[in-house]
Amino acid sequence: YGNFIDDLRLYVRGGTGGMGYPRLGGEGGRGGDVWFVAQEKTTLKNIRDRYPQKRFVAGAGANSSVKALKGEKGKDCEVHVPLGISVLCDDGKQIGELNAAGERFLAARGGLGGSLATNFMPCKGQRRIVRLDLKLIADVGLVGFPNAGKSSLLSSISHAKPEIANYAFTTIQPQLGKIMYADYKQISVADLPGLIEGAHANKGMGHKFLKHVERTKQLLLVVDISGFQLSIKTQFRTAFETVLLLTKELELYKEELLTKPALLAINKMDLPCAKDNLNELMKQLQNPQDFFHLLQEDTIPAKMLEFKDIIPMSTFTGEGIEELKASIRKSIDEEAEQENEKYRKKKLLLLRTSA
Repeated sequence: YGNFIDDLRLYVRGGTGGMGYPRLGGEGGRGGDVWFVAQEKTTLKNIRDRYPQKRFVAGAGANSSVKALKGEKGKDCEVHVPLGISVLCDDGKQIGELNAAGERFLAARGGLGGSLATNFMPCKGQRRIVRLDLKLIADVGLVGFPNAGKSSLLSSISHAKPEIANYAFTTIQPQLGKIMYADYKQISVADLPGLIEGAHANKGMGHKFLKHVERTKQLLLVVDISGFQLSIKTQFRTAFETVLLLTKELELYKEELLTKPALLAINKMDLPCAKDNLNELMKQLQNPQDFFHLLQEDTIPAKMLEFKDIIPMSTFTGEGIEELKASIRKSIDEEAEQENEKYRKKKLLLLRTSA
């Protein structure tokens, strides 16, 4: 994954409370809290580089005294984290999420100050080890086998400049780009490391890739029209088999991924025989069940992805790029309209029930 970090383990501890003052019944201040605060333009790598110890401890509460019977609260510790963070306990249980800028999560609570109830002795703050798990938030996630042309596509439709080469696994860390439209609308696109067969079982970059798909609103499958073969030891797969295998990997990892809206980009249409291969692929996609015999039974998905649009294209010649951008925009706008409609109906229902 190179310098890209999407998982970080931290030690957090709330501040200890202040001492009480038995003679006058004074109460010590509460210890400070440790907060995670979502902030844009922050990465987990920034946190690791800035705090190599990965320890975050809040300030202790002030002791009670004759001058101040009620001690002051300890200083809070705020840790700025990127958007799209899941906060997990050390055992893997999720305890919080931070998806929008400004959202806060209480990671460790400070201890109570000494008082009559505690015989004026302070309590220690909460301490625990937590994991920050990053899942990229993007409008569209590019899904495809290595060398299908995802990086080339991202550089064609956005200002991102991922590494591009004619060998598999050129993308070893997720890349984010933004499609800019004439009316200033922006759509974010995530190019993710290439899947391989068995990714659901964590082969290759498996789960490190698939978890990022969860946070994308839509899927864009990128398929090489001439087929795909990872190495001489692996089986050659046609474009149709590639679509089925990608669908199967998503299904085995998390079935809900197949409910996302999806588009299909058929790349490398500049190659010889591409037109014939496209006609064959379109025929197969219209009635996929008739061609399931071409694959082994355990590689056939239980449910097929329903593509909102299928766009033949070539990142080499630029064919189909503008059509693809328009299709992505249309699909995103339709989904946004449906979400707004659901929200309006929900509000209307609440108004009726309250009336």
